[in-house]
Amino acid sequence: FLSRFPRFAILHELHIVLYCASFCTMAQLATCTTSSQATLGVVLPSRARTTCSTPAAATRLDKLRQGAATFTRSVRLHASRGPRRARRVTAVKGSLTQPQPQSSQKDVDLSSTFSLDEVRQSLIRQEDSIIFSLIERAQFKHNDVVYQENSIAVPLYDRHTGTRASFLEYYLRESEQMHGKMRRYTSPDEMAFYPESLPPLVLPPLEYPSVLVPQNISLNDEIVELYTKTLVPAICEAGDDNNYGSTCMFDVQVLQALSKRIHYGKFVAEAKFRSNKETYTQLIKAQDAEAIMDSLTFPAVEKHVVDRVTKKAATYGQDVLVEGAEQKEIKYKVPPEMVGELYSKWIMPLTKKVQVLYLLKRLDHEEN
Repeated sequence: FLSRFPRFAILHELHIVLYCASFCTMAQLATCTTSSQATLGVVLPSRARTTCSTPAAATRLDKLRQGAATFTRSVRLHASRGPRRARRVTAVKGSLTQPQPQSSQKDVDLSSTFSLDEVRQSLIRQEDSIIFSLIERAQFKHNDVVYQENSIAVPLYDRHTGTRASFLEYYLRESEQMHGKMRRYTSPDEMAFYPESLPPLVLPPLEYPSVLVPQNISLNDEIVELYTKTLVPAICEAGDDNNYGSTCMFDVQVLQALSKRIHYGKFVAEAKFRSNKETYTQLIKAQDAEAIMDSLTFPAVEKHVVDRVTKKAATYGQDVLVEGAEQKEIKYKVPPEMVGELYSKWIMPLTKKVQVLYLLKRLDHEEN
């Protein structure tokens, strides 16, 4: 069986090696003196130490060492029959027992420097990401079951209530586990939905320029509520098509794009603060949130943004006709007016809310 299925043989070999190693270690430690165990950094229970002083215990330990040595020789002989499998077992053992080398020097982000024009260009690029991800999500039906708790048997529960999480929450958490290891959420323009659960980094963290002041502003809960309760029903056909995995894959893409766009308001606020520091300093010291909001609101600019994203949605969301093809009634993949409404009613107001929250705290870390 093991020769026909080499992958199982590898796991079998690894299990035996680790099992034998643990027996050998315990046998050696059991015969150590107390001072030797302290030197090794391991202390066995007093019962194990006192039992070792009896002749019967010594005999049992000798048999244990002999048996472990016999197992080890058998494993080595079995591994030598297949050089490829032996190399793979060694690699697995190495990954379990040897720490991976980590660079002590941080990598440096070499992207363009911070400026208001650069912020505007980034916001325009993010419009494309949002529209395309909405188009991808709209090809599937609503599939409301993925947003409901206790509906799909995912291995994720609320530790306090025991409630099973929704499939979307499970998918989003698992995605953040992978992205978190690859240092995605060390970037100041990325906001994890579950920052308390992020894993250790695999790549060394990038060193970013200090643009934003320290803060933990997050509207991700509002974004999820907006998306699942309002946006999805507006762009998707009602019903269930059982494409739950694909549905949540694109849900996560939309949520991450929306989160990045809305929380980019921090960069907008910082750029505006630097361009008019005296005025904003006075408003911040007075904690005048309403006046700050008024200073951030430009109806003409907002209308221009809405018109632009509506036109983009109309352009990206229709089939391109080749020359000579019969012109039929245009059917958009996502209603263009819905994208414009998304920006006017939700994205821009939430972005300005982030800006106000950021500016109100902007002077908290100002050096005197």
